[in-house]
Amino acid sequence: MPNSPPQQHLLPSLLSLILLFLLQGQCLFTKTNATTTAQKFREAPKFYNSPSCPSIPISSSTMDLCSDQAVHVAMTLDAIYIRGSMAAILSVLQHSSCPENVFFHFVTSSSNSISNSNNLTHIISNSFPYLKFRVYPFDDSAVLGLISTSIRAALDCALNYARNYLADLIPPCVSRIVYLDSDLVLVDDIAKLAATPLGNQAVLAAPEYCNANFTSYFTPTFWSNPTLSLTFAGRSACYFNTGVMVIDLERWRSGDYTTKIVEWMELQKRMRIYELGSLPPFLLVFAGNIAPVDHRWNQHGLGGDNFRGLCRDLHPGPVSLLHWSGKGKPWARLDGNRPCPLDALWAPYDLLQTQFALES
Repeated sequence: MPNSPPQQHLLPSLLSLILLFLLQGQCLFTKTNATTTAQKFREAPKFYNSPSCPSIPISSSTMDLCSDQAVHVAMTLDAIYIRGSMAAILSVLQHSSCPENVFFHFVTSSSNSISNSNNLTHIISNSFPYLKFRVYPFDDSAVLGLISTSIRAALDCALNYARNYLADLIPPCVSRIVYLDSDLVLVDDIAKLAATPLGNQAVLAAPEYCNANFTSYFTPTFWSNPTLSLTFAGRSACYFNTGVMVIDLERWRSGDYTTKIVEWMELQKRMRIYELGSLPPFLLVFAGNIAPVDHRWNQHGLGGDNFRGLCRDLHPGPVSLLHWSGKGKPWARLDGNRPCPLDALWAPYDLLQTQFALES
């Protein structure tokens, strides 16, 4: 059989490179716009442990990092969502009964310039001088070739996929972590969420929403395939939002779940089986096998849908965490003088210094 012309072999590679360039360009364009106007944040108050809090040795940062008594929180940091991240951090500390026992693990994109990454760290240190945290650079190249375009450009940035690699980034001595998105605030003690029972086998815990149309998260190509359509056989699979998760990192590592997620992303590059960014691979691997969390810990969707970002009400029931997932972000709507009613609940945690405060 004759060899194919070289151009036929080069075409898929060239298309992939063009796609990667466009994906990265969309993220970088947004980041550039976000950093053109320097944001200044005020210092947050220091919060202290209650007398009943367990004592963690303070002689060594490593001892803080590896302490089983600490509540470990993972978040991503970038110029686009730094304002949201600052509010989220403040809300965690303000409502924690043991704020001095909270250790943050921040993941930043390695494609950022060193000065930009240092600036993000500087912002955190200035506003939270007593915060215990560590910053981890995430190698974008590990995931860029696996990203497929989705329904919203913001969902295609490589940093959205960093949660897939937390078990590799965070030191092995950390066995459990709470992952939080940057567009949320807590109004309850994060230690309660971190203590969620995972049972004997579950790798992660998150609020499940079984009334959601689960089939809509995957394409007709997926459901019409005789093999793929059996993926959820024997599993009571329900939608869950990956913006709030409790993860057993030891079980994740031993089960090599990063590889399992990557394999689904590789298949997605060959045949389009889903549309919505970094969520579907998590559903494919974990849906139906997660530990339950009360819905109060993720009152999500407050940012509206992925197209218009219209205002939404709270779900019925108590609230421990408000999550502005969706297109509309509270800081953008407040700045644009078009806030939704619930954005007023985010505003008290906003550490941004206004121009009036700076001039004063």
